[in-house]
Amino acid sequence: MIEFTRVTKRYGNLEALKDATFSIATGEFVFLVGPSGAGKSTIMKLIYREEGATEGTVFVNGVDVSTLKDKQVPLLRRHLGVVFQDFKLLPGHTAFDNVAYVLRALGTPPAEIRRRVIGALKVVGLIDKVDAIPEELSGGEQQRVGIARAIVNGPNLVVADEPTGNLDPQSSEEVMNLLLQINQRGTTVLVTTHNLNLVERMKKRVIAIENAQIVADGVYQPSTPNT
Repeated sequence: MIEFTRVTKRYGNLEALKDATFSIATGEFVFLVGPSGAGKSTIMKLIYREEGATEGTVFVNGVDVSTLKDKQVPLLRRHLGVVFQDFKLLPGHTAFDNVAYVLRALGTPPAEIRRRVIGALKVVGLIDKVDAIPEELSGGEQQRVGIARAIVNGPNLVVADEPTGNLDPQSSEEVMNLLLQINQRGTTVLVTTHNLNLVERMKKRVIAIENAQIVADGVYQPSTPNT
C-alpha cells in the first residue's frame, strides 16, 4: 500500500526527512508520531504528492509517486482521502456541498453524488447537518465533514495529518474512533498526532520520527519512570 525506500527530502540545506524506509500494508491502521518539525507532515505530503522526494522512492498503491508528472497527480488522489488539521472546508458552503466538491470536479452524475454524499455523512453521524455551513458547526463536526469528504470517493487509503490538533478531548476521541471504524471497513489509515494518550489507548502500530529520522516502529509502549 505504502512503501518508502531510503527517502530523503531537502528544502535547500534543510533536511526535512532523512533516509526513511518503512512500509504499510493494505488494511493497517498506523500512527506517525513525533515532535513538531520532526518530519511527519513531510511524509504525508510525499504520500499525496504535494511534494516530491529528493532521493529514494515512494510507492503508493503500487505507483512510484515520486516520479509522477503533475498532470498525473489528480489520478493518484482519486484513490486516497486526506484529512487536515485545519479542516479546509469551503466557508459559506453546506456540509453537502463540501463533501460533494471532489465528486463534482470529477464529473460524477448528480444522482450518484447525492447517494455518495448522503452515505458519507451517515458514516460520520452528520446526516442531520447536511445543510449546515462550517460556521454553524463545532470543530469536531467540521472535522467529521472533512472525514466524510475524504471517504466519499471510496478510497483504499486515508491519511490524516493531526486530525485532532484543534479539537477538545471528547471530539478528539470521537474523530479517532471514527477513523478506526473506517479502518475496520478495510481502508488503510495513516494518522499523524501529538496525542499519545489516544495512541496508547488504541494499541496500534506506531512509527516514531525525530529530527527527520525514523527512530522506532512497533506497538506504542508508554515510557515508565525508573525505579
